[in-house]
Formats: sequence, C-alpha cells, structure tokens
Amino acid sequence: MKKVKSLLSYMILGMVFVAFNCFGAVKTTTGSAGGFGGPVTLEVVTEGEKIKDLKVVSHKETSHLMDRAFPVIRERILEAQSPVVDSVSGASFTSFAVKKVVADVMKKEGKDFGRITFKTKAPEQPAMIGESVNTDIVIIGGGPAGLAAAISAKEAGAKDVMIVEKLDILSGNGKFDMNFFDMINSKAQKANGINDSIEAFIKDKSNPRDTAERTRVQAEGAYVLDDWLRGMGINLNYNYGLRNHMAEADAYAGAHIQDGLERKVKELDVDVRTGTKGLDFIMKDGKVTGVKVQKKNVTYDINAKAVIVATGGFSANKALLAKYAPGSERVETSNQMGATGDFVPVFEKNKMKMENMEVLSVFKMIISKTRDLTGAGDGFILVNKNGKRFIDETQSGLPMAYTILDQPESKVFYIYDQNLYESAYRLKKHVGQGLHVKADTLEELADKFEIPKDKLVATVETFNKGVRGEEKDPFRKEPFTREFKKQGPYYGVQVESAIHMTKGGVAANEKAEVLYEDGKVVEGLYAAGEVTNTSAAYSGAVVFGRVAGKSAAEFVKNR
Repeated sequence: MKKVKSLLSYMILGMVFVAFNCFGAVKTTTGSAGGFGGPVTLEVVTEGEKIKDLKVVSHKETSHLMDRAFPVIRERILEAQSPVVDSVSGASFTSFAVKKVVADVMKKEGKDFGRITFKTKAPEQPAMIGESVNTDIVIIGGGPAGLAAAISAKEAGAKDVMIVEKLDILSGNGKFDMNFFDMINSKAQKANGINDSIEAFIKDKSNPRDTAERTRVQAEGAYVLDDWLRGMGINLNYNYGLRNHMAEADAYAGAHIQDGLERKVKELDVDVRTGTKGLDFIMKDGKVTGVKVQKKNVTYDINAKAVIVATGGFSANKALLAKYAPGSERVETSNQMGATGDFVPVFEKNKMKMENMEVLSVFKMIISKTRDLTGAGDGFILVNKNGKRFIDETQSGLPMAYTILDQPESKVFYIYDQNLYESAYRLKKHVGQGLHVKADTLEELADKFEIPKDKLVATVETFNKGVRGEEKDPFRKEPFTREFKKQGPYYGVQVESAIHMTKGGVAANEKAEVLYEDGKVVEGLYAAGEVTNTSAAYSGAVVFGRVAGKSAAEFVKNR
C-alpha cells in the first residue's frame, strides 16, 4: 500500500513538473518603447509563451487618445496572442509602442515575433461579402456631429440608431480642441456678466456662404446648447472673449465634451461600429436607403430608413486639396488623419450639390513635430533659421503658410518671453509638456535651435525699438504694442501653418437635408459638420448634428 501511495505521489509531482514546464509560472515584466509624446511603459503579464494581460504603468501620450486606443490594441494582442496585429487607426505611434514592448518581452520569454515596425499589421484575410443589416438611422462618422446626431435621434424617439466610424476610436478632431466657441446664453457667459442673444449672434455670423435660415437655426441651437450639454454632465465653466468656452481656465473643452458625448451614446445603447468605413450610398429611385460599408476584409450593406453623413472635411487628402485649392496640398493639416473627404466623390457622382470647395480655414501656427495648435497673443516674433524676421506676424492664411515653407529649410521659430507665457494657458501647457523650449537667455535659446546668437539678439532689439517707436518696424505699418522683456526666461518652438478645416462641402438646408444640384432635397439623406458647406466649426457641428438627428428621426416616424 505504501508503495502504491509513493508511486501516486511521484506521478502527481511529475504531472505538476510537466504542467509547470509547459505553461510556466505567471510572470510580470515591465518594458518601455517610444510613443508619440515619449516612453510608453507597460506591464506584460505572461504564463510561459501565453500573453495573459497588458497594463499601462506610465505614458506621455495625450490621455484622451491613450484612454481610447489602449483598450483596443490590448484586446487585439490578447486575442491574437501576438503583437503582429493592426494598429489602432488614429493612434499609430501609441500602437507601435505597445506592440514593440510586447514583442521585446515575449522574445525574452523565448517567442520571437520578429522586428516590429510602423508597418507591422495582422496577416491579410481574403475579401468577403457579409450579411446585410437593418436599422432605422445610420450615421456615417463618429466625431462631434455624428455623436450629437445619434443622441438627438434617440431623444426624438428613434429606436434603432447606428454609428459607423472608419477609425478605431471615436470623436474625430473634437477631442483635441482647446476652445468651444460660438455658444451663447451659457451659464459661464452669465457669470461673466455677458448678455448674449440670438439676434446678436445672427448679426455677427451672417455671411454669403450660409443661408439666412441656416444662420438662424445655428443661433437658436447655440442658445440652448449649454443646457443640453450640462444635462449630460458636460460643464463648460470658463468663458472668455465673448463666446469662447473651455471646461475650466486650465482644462481644454474638447476632451471633456467628447468624453461626455461618447458616454451618453453608450447609455442610449446606440450601435457603434468602429473600424468600419462607409463606401457608398445604397440608392433607389433617387432616394438614399442605406450605405455600403467595409470592416477589415468584410464588405456589407446597412439598410436604413435615413442616413446621416458626418464624415468631416478633406484637409488630410492632398489629392482633393490639389483639385479644389491648387497649391494648398503643400501645407500640412492640423486635423485628424480621418479627414480625407471619402464621400466627396460619392456626392459628386450622384449629382449632389457641392459648394465653396476651395475655401479653407488655415491656422497660423502648429508645432512642426506634433501638429498641436500653438501660439498666442501680442509680443512674439517669427524668425527663420538665420535668426531673422521675414513677415508681418499678424498675417495668416495660405500666403503666410507658403512664406513659411519658402524659408531656408522651411524652418521657422515662434519666439516669445515670460509676459506672453503668463498670459496664455495654451503656452503654459505646451511648455509643461516639453513641447516648447525654455532658456534663460536669448543666446541660449538660439543655441538650442541652432540659429545665430547675434542675429536673434539683434532681431529682438530691432523689434523692441519698433514697439517703442524708435525705429520703423520693417514688416508692419503699425508696430506691436508689447516689447520683449530685457530679462529671461525666453521660449520658442519650431512652427508652420496648417490647414485646420475645409469649409466647403455638400449643400444642406436648415433641416440638415442634403440637396441635389437642382436644389431638390435628397430624400432620406442628412449631413452635419465639416462635411457640409458651412462657416461654422466645432459648436456648429454639434448644433447641426442635433438638427440632423431630430430631422432624421421625424422622417422615419412619418414614413
């Protein structure tokens, strides 16, 4: 009997030994790789050659991007048990860092996945046709306009609402924006003693590119927007410059707004399908009855009673820029990578009305390395790599963009002092993030940018004499009003101009109904945001997203 027990003990120990060697002990390894803003450090939990979990230890990515992208890339890696997966579209640097950390850790565990690069992606699958699906309303695009449309449609009684977004994360360019402007009758305005009105808004915003009816609808929507947002826990508590709003004096509006809209869409049980690109309309007798979409290798139809297009503009599509605004394709964009105008050719082939396609919104300065909008105020200079001014710094638009690109090596630096730093939150944030360079003296700053010290010092002295009226400013009829301080610190960053938005697009009326070239309504089709011809921007996208959602819901109800 004792011999039998001993034999069983040895057998059990042997099984444990085999299991331990086959699967290994659970182990946590920390690794880092470079992301967009700096190192991304992860804990990789493994069991032998199995990847059990990924956890973020630290990172320098923008939180509103990391928070959206990491869960997606984590899920892909765990499902595939490999870092050889598709990157999260809209977060390629972050995805690369995560995949590289996992590959490095697994190589130490004895499993080599090969070299990870930005081109590393999942193995291609054969093209397939998927089954059609049905819904009441499908919204193409998950940015500010699309999310607002989905919420509004649900609030108006629509039962089945779907969002398809070609990127793997939602919220478009809105999540990066500092300012939510053109909102009136807000709680923050009232706290500032500002009495704004619909009529004042209409007077200020009327222009030849918008119909009087659309301007009034925008004004009326802007008047109730703050209450609507606060009803979702989106509180824009800081008001400045009449109609500009931030979450707080030291907190951007965009991330706060988009987090709230995404949260509400989830609460309302909207069917959200990311990584799903709209390809074409499904049409019958001139009416839009759905959309053809593609997710990875699978193409399928979404049949819908109403379709809302909220796909944004085309500032990231150089071919369309060259077609509609020749020369502008030289200029980079500060918009997100999804702004490629996918439905412009779809509108055109179906003879839908396109207006003002050549009109662009050009932001004066972005950080060349990161594409963040930057700059502020009076009392700065722009110098080239020779340390010399070359333009009236108050200029803007494409002429300024081209002038910057034409400087030696296209290198231009935005230089400012402590006074300007203290007056602008955006500058404080960028310095704190390490995006701007700080130096105790102008000479030190020049060294850091590899520009001639004597030239930069002389340029600042000439600039100050112009401000004091001792010399004529060589580039301005009227001098600046604030000179550089004689003592540091001083700050700077390499900049360029950027196309921030395209302002032309498909024509839509005050109900957000899309129009044919002959002015007739395209039945079943609505549009909102930058995809439309509009002078409005962020808040306007939310306003007309709400209009589109309500109009579509009423159309479905009355069919």
